[in-house]
Amino acid sequence: MTAVIERVKRSSKQSGKQAADTETSTGDARRDRWRKHRIARRAEFVEAALRALDAHGPDLGMEDVAAEAGVTKPVLYRHFEDKADLYVALGQRGTEILFERLIPAINAELAPVPRIRMALDAFFGVIEEHPNLYRLLAHGGLPGKTTDSDVVAEDKEVIATALTALLGDYMRMFNMDSGAAEPWAHGIVGMVQSTGEWWLDRRSMGRDSVVEYLTQIIWAAIDGLTRQQGVVIDPNLPLEENKVVQLGRTEDDADDTADAAGTDAG
Repeated sequence: MTAVIERVKRSSKQSGKQAADTETSTGDARRDRWRKHRIARRAEFVEAALRALDAHGPDLGMEDVAAEAGVTKPVLYRHFEDKADLYVALGQRGTEILFERLIPAINAELAPVPRIRMALDAFFGVIEEHPNLYRLLAHGGLPGKTTDSDVVAEDKEVIATALTALLGDYMRMFNMDSGAAEPWAHGIVGMVQSTGEWWLDRRSMGRDSVVEYLTQIIWAAIDGLTRQQGVVIDPNLPLEENKVVQLGRTEDDADDTADAAGTDAG
């Protein structure tokens, strides 16, 4: 789980700084108010960028974001160094949206098949609501701009690591060899992502259908493998013990507190 927490810390670096800036007093009331204002404004601009991205697609310009936010481009550049900085902020927001929905679904106290179905529906719900954001992140960011952040690949690793821990806990509970948990987890995550990209491009069936088909495939694989070990699980009854994964920021996130708020207007 250490790797998972480290990835969440990296993907939430900006939000971690913002939380620290909001909660930590400098002793200068005017400066504290200004820092909180800049944090709130940046968050507003990221939400405006999401709306602009939905409307204009991955080719959106800073002028599109400025128009959506009701400000001028120079105001945006007081909060984002360039388009690449905006891309990173969008990626961080996308990760937050995904995890806010996916982790509660993975940890739901449900029978195995409904739990799988809920987790898949959470993922497909996010990419259905924000298809342009997913395409932007999956295909390398804004045209002509490069960053060292591959949000989709990193999120896949986080989810696969979390799923590895979850499957491993259950396998040990059933006295099975938990060594299979990691390849199972990566195989499931890769299949879901690949199917998600295909579905966004083709839309040859509804979300409910693709979720149901994937649910059947994933459960069939789990059921077949567990039965080989002499373990029979009722897909429609909750298990006696509800194993969960926990992702969240640690206190270390707040260590690198941003004093870069400066005194720019905005």
